[in-house]
Amino acid sequence: MAMVQLNQKKTSSMNNFGRKIVNWYKKYGRHDLPWRTDISPYSIWISEIMLQQTQVKTVIPYFNNFMQKYPNLDALLEASEDEILAQWSGLGFYRRAKNIYKACRTICEEYNRKLPDNISDLESLPGIGRSTAGAIMSIAYNEGYPILDANVKRVLGRYEKISFKTENERNKNLWLISEKLTPKKESFEYTQGIMDLGATHCSKSKPVCNLCPINKGCDSAFQEIEKVTLAKKITPKPTVKLDFILPYTKNEVLMHKKRASEYWESLWIPVDEKLGNISDDIKCLKININHPLSHLNLDMSIRAFEIDKKYDLGSNLDYKWIKKNKVNDYAMPTPIKKIVNTL
Repeated sequence: MAMVQLNQKKTSSMNNFGRKIVNWYKKYGRHDLPWRTDISPYSIWISEIMLQQTQVKTVIPYFNNFMQKYPNLDALLEASEDEILAQWSGLGFYRRAKNIYKACRTICEEYNRKLPDNISDLESLPGIGRSTAGAIMSIAYNEGYPILDANVKRVLGRYEKISFKTENERNKNLWLISEKLTPKKESFEYTQGIMDLGATHCSKSKPVCNLCPINKGCDSAFQEIEKVTLAKKITPKPTVKLDFILPYTKNEVLMHKKRASEYWESLWIPVDEKLGNISDDIKCLKININHPLSHLNLDMSIRAFEIDKKYDLGSNLDYKWIKKNKVNDYAMPTPIKKIVNTL
C-alpha cells in the first residue's frame, strides 16, 4: 500500500499552501454563490447536501427555492417528508432529501431543535458524512476540519501525485493529505477556496495551471492529464421494465406513492397497469420513456387516458387523485411531472 509521505519542502511549507489558496479565494473565489451570501450552519448544511453528486449551476435554483420555503431550521423542522421531497423534485438522488427529514427528527429528539456545533455530533446525523461535517464546521463555524469532496480530491491528488491501486486506498491517503494541509486559521476562506479551485482552474480534463495559485509546488502542474484507472468492478446497469396507466379527469390525475426502495422511494408515480383493470381497446395516449438513474435504467410504457369521473382503486396502494394545478406541491420524478403537465 502506498503511504503518504510529504517531502520536507512541502511539510515546511504547508502553511504557505493554505495561505496561497486563502489569498486566491479572497480575490477570485465565487463569492456570489447564494449559500455564501447569508452564511449559517443551516444554509451550509442544506447546500452541502444538495451539492453532493450535483453541479453548482443545477443546485442554485433548487437551493434558492428551498431557502425561500424553509428560511431557517425552525421552519424546516415543521415540514413533513412529503413537503421536503416536493421541494427536491427534479434534483435527483432523493435519498438526500429523505436523510434531511431523518436528520430533522434527530435534531428535534436529541439536540433540542439545534443543529450540532461539533464534528462528532454532526457526523452522527443521517446523510452527513465526514466531509460534509468538516465543511459545516469550517465554513459555518470557522474551525479548521479537512474535507474531501470530488473537487478537493482532484486538487490534492494532483498536488501530491501519488499513485494508488484502488479507490479505497486512494481515499484513505487523500484524507491524510487533507488533514496535513488544512490550516487551522481562516478555514472558511481555505475550505471555500480549495473547492472553488477544483471546480474552476483544476478541472477534470483541462486544468488551467498558469492561473493556479499553487502551481509552483504542484507535482502535476503543466503536465498532460493522465488517465488513471483504479481497480473497480464495473457492472452494467440493469434495466427495469415498467408498465403504467395514467387515468386523468379534466382537473385531476391518479397517482400512487411508491414505497419500495429500489428507485423513486416516496415519490408520486403512475399506477401499475396490472392494478388498473383497463381493457386493451380503451383509447389511450401511449408514451414510452427511457430514463437512466444512477444504478439502473427505467424502460417505461405509460397509457394515459381521460375519464369523466374519478374512481377508487381496489387495492391497498397509497393512491390519490392529485389536482393538476397542484402537482408542484408533490414530489414527482421529472419525466412523470412533464407528462402530467401536458394532460
